[in-house]
This record gives sequence, structure tokens and C-alpha cells, in this order.
Amino acid sequence: MNKNTFHILVVDDDNRIRELVKEYLEENNFLVTTARDAYDAKKKIEIIKFDILVLDIMMPGESGLSLTKNIKKNNKTPIILLTAKGETSDRIEGLEVGADDYLGKPFEPKELLLRINNIVNKIQKPTLSSEIYIGDALINLKKLNIKINNKNKKINPQERRILEKMLEYPGKVFSREDIGKIINISKERTIDVMITRLRQKIESNPKNPKYLQTIRGSGYVLWIE
Repeated sequence: MNKNTFHILVVDDDNRIRELVKEYLEENNFLVTTARDAYDAKKKIEIIKFDILVLDIMMPGESGLSLTKNIKKNNKTPIILLTAKGETSDRIEGLEVGADDYLGKPFEPKELLLRINNIVNKIQKPTLSSEIYIGDALINLKKLNIKINNKNKKINPQERRILEKMLEYPGKVFSREDIGKIINISKERTIDVMITRLRQKIESNPKNPKYLQTIRGSGYVLWIE
């Protein structure tokens, strides 16, 4: 899902803040709808599926806290609350009723963008199962174990981190630099050796790999059937 397909609802009774936030987020490739209060927001939530809600707590009529509580009863849409600066009790109550994050007023639009991007990254990141098949190899990331052809092969924590990242993005080519950042190693030779060892644990025929392949001049890629 690209940013420009993420639809955000901004709810605030301050017209200046609504328009400022809307303009800034649209400049950063988000689709933005605004609402002036909880009543207006509810009407729009009924007909539009939003990806993230940004709610001000202090609004005329129903408060952002009450709206958050009601939304979270039947809806898992992430919510960021805008709170009056220093109102610790509001922030705590907001988290208790289900808000995913909060931001104190006044705030810089860039900070709101960073918090939205954090939620976007969580939404986009797939949740890996503890057991995953790659061909004939059954990988158990929790137990650091690979079972293939009735043989158990252990993997170390660094190999696990490489596998986790590559499993999150099957088909993506990872350069040696990319892999080095994942395991905090800079020596290319060491990285090549680790990939070779992983290949020996995953592939039925490591000399002719089907899943963990080398892309000449670019790096390595993991394919999943």
C-alpha cells in the first residue's frame, strides 16, 4: 500500500489547524479528509474506510476521548490524539481507551507526519508466523531451527534476523550493504559466508539454489512458492 492510498481523517474544531494539517499531509502524498467535530467525524466514518484517525481531545460536544472509546469498540483503525500540552491525565486516559499515539499541542506538522509514518510502517509490515515453509524446509524462527529432509539444522540469531527481513519482503533483492545493516556487519566476505551457510540449511540442493539465490552484481533474493 502506497502512501497516496492511505486515507487519513483529521478531526479538530479549529479550522486553521485542520487546513494546515490537511495541506501538509497532502504535500506528503496522503489522502486527507477533515471533520469539525465528533458528530461530523461519525458521519464520515460511516461511509468511508479511513486508515488512520487524528482526533483532537478538546472539541465542542463529544470529546476526542469519548469518540476514541466508541470507535475502538468495533473498529481497529489506528488513532492519534491531539492533547493540550501538559495534560498528562488526558494522554493516559487516551491510551487506556485505545488510542495508538498522542501528540501535544502546539505541535509541528513534521512531528505529526513522523508519528503517522510510524503507524504506516506497522500497518505495512507483515506479521510472520513462527513456522514458515520455504520449499521443503520448515523454518521455526522462535526455536532457531530448520527442518529439512528429516534433519534438524540450527540457525544463529544473525541468521534469524536475515531470514526475518527477507521473509518480510520475498522477491526483493538485498545488497550486501542491506544485509550488513541488518546484522551490523560490514565485511562483504563475512556476509557471503553467512548467506552460503543459510543456503546450505534451506536448500535441498545448495549448489543449485531454488529459493535463496544470488543476483549477480546486486546481492541476494529469497523466493517463496
